[in-house]
Amino acid sequence: MRSRPEPAPADGLRAHSAALRSHADRLRRAAGDLRWRGPRADAFRAEVAVLADRCTTAAGGLDLAAAQLADPDRP
Repeated sequence: MRSRPEPAPADGLRAHSAALRSHADRLRRAAGDLRWRGPRADAFRAEVAVLADRCTTAAGGLDLAAAQLADPDRP
């Protein structure tokens, strides 16, 4: 049985980054599609927005790490 080659570490980080960005997009869409209204709904949407922003920030960090792995001489 042949095993699949392991992806390069930078490629793995890029894949995780893309997944996080996708999750952030889905969170934002789902929060925007809620029909629930009122102060509690607004608070929930705000919490979801914070979570989506954190996913996007983490994705950016993974992109930076991937770039540094791919080109260690890059500042």
